[in-house]
Amino acid sequence: MKMSKKDYAIKTSHRWRRIWLGLTITLAVCALVGGLTAQYMYKQNLKPLSASQKQVQVTIPVGTTVAEIAQTLEEKGVIRAGWAFQWYVRTNGLRDRLQAGTYSLRPNQSVQEVTDVLTNGKIETDLVTILPGQRLDQIRTSLITNAGFSEADVDAALKPSNYIDHPALVDKPVTASLEGYLYPESYQKTADTTPEEIITAALDQMQKHLTPEVRAAFTKQGLTVHEGVILASIVEQEVSKESDRPIVAQVFLTRRKVGMNLGSDVTAFYGAIQAGVEPSVLYDSPYNTRIHLGLPPGPISNVSESSLDAVAHPANTDYLYFVAGDDGNTYFSKTNEEHEALTEKYCKQLCSQ
Repeated sequence: MKMSKKDYAIKTSHRWRRIWLGLTITLAVCALVGGLTAQYMYKQNLKPLSASQKQVQVTIPVGTTVAEIAQTLEEKGVIRAGWAFQWYVRTNGLRDRLQAGTYSLRPNQSVQEVTDVLTNGKIETDLVTILPGQRLDQIRTSLITNAGFSEADVDAALKPSNYIDHPALVDKPVTASLEGYLYPESYQKTADTTPEEIITAALDQMQKHLTPEVRAAFTKQGLTVHEGVILASIVEQEVSKESDRPIVAQVFLTRRKVGMNLGSDVTAFYGAIQAGVEPSVLYDSPYNTRIHLGLPPGPISNVSESSLDAVAHPANTDYLYFVAGDDGNTYFSKTNEEHEALTEKYCKQLCSQ
């Protein structure tokens, strides 16, 4: 019997439904099998690479991505597969907890154990600390005595010609030393770290704090970037309280503007120390701002963020004088008469030394 067009269409429709159903089931089975296989492979690759307990030193620089960390761990023979490490970090929300540093890892550690080390910061490094307000000669001594670098290597690393193109130094006179530009911070040191790498890291940190906003603010105060660093180093040495620093910066900026000597004792002391003599406000050097008008030739120490900010954003006052009291406070005044009275009242011990 001949099939009608309607019956033929219905039969054809049923056939295609069976085909699509079969394809759907097949794809679902494939997806399930593929998913189970991927899950199995993922779990397998989370396991230790081997039973070896050999220590492998892995360095993760600041700013390294998860993908780069994964590649390094795989290439160093610490983990089975970088993609499994990346997936583990992503699914467990660990991306922002991974810490830069040099680590001692082993092939017999699982991915979980490796990430535990990387997130807990169990760093196999020493720290080289540059303190706020340190002079360059003090930093040099610390690199030799505390960090264990040789005197020859440190002296070679401190040559300014090594860093002539560093962005932190673009406003520094080419022949000037690195005084003032080695930012106070703790820097990681491994067995392979060189003094030049520490110096570069300190300059990199200085560049981060010499932001375009800070540079523009120096210009607004009538200062070049180098002059801003010089004044910030004086502020750094004059007062330790961060709240006093913008006012002290204002005093020096106002004195400079009206043509007065800065009159900073710490600049005179620095000049004497550089000459190898007893620190004294009476020692005549280009750094003695009691004797010589204007800023000294260069910074007198390194600078912290608060001192840079103080010069960039000085207080809105009209003081011309200040004195550090025996009680740890700083006393400001507008006239020399007020200054002498405050000195007599609050600086009996310090000012007699």
